[in-house]
Amino acid sequence: MNIPYLYDAGALIAIDNGDRHMWARHHLALEDGRDIHIPSVVVSQAWRDARRQVRLGKFLAGCDVAPVGLETAKAAGILCGKAGTADVVDATVVVMAATLGAIIWTSDPDDIRTLIDAQDIKPAPVIRTV
Repeated sequence: MNIPYLYDAGALIAIDNGDRHMWARHHLALEDGRDIHIPSVVVSQAWRDARRQVRLGKFLAGCDVAPVGLETAKAAGILCGKAGTADVVDATVVVMAATLGAIIWTSDPDDIRTLIDAQDIKPAPVIRTV
């Protein structure tokens, strides 16, 4: 059984910019049969122009872009309160990763770590840096 991956906006921006390391990680994950999840609000952070983001659009077609429901939104808000942050998108990433048991790929591991520590669940989601 493979542990799923959950990408934050930093991972999408890396893909959009043609980062070869992130593309290689992604292809290896797919070859390993991993599920790739992206919260829909993360797409909102990274998406700006369909004409210029063709590569990202194609990439997203191969991922599970998950809507953020009411319970996840509430949990992210509570987590922001516990962590003393206002970044609900990062909090949503952490909440969804914890629910899925996913590894988080991020360009901002310090902010994600702060949220994971505030969430105080075991086992805590694993963080990997883009």
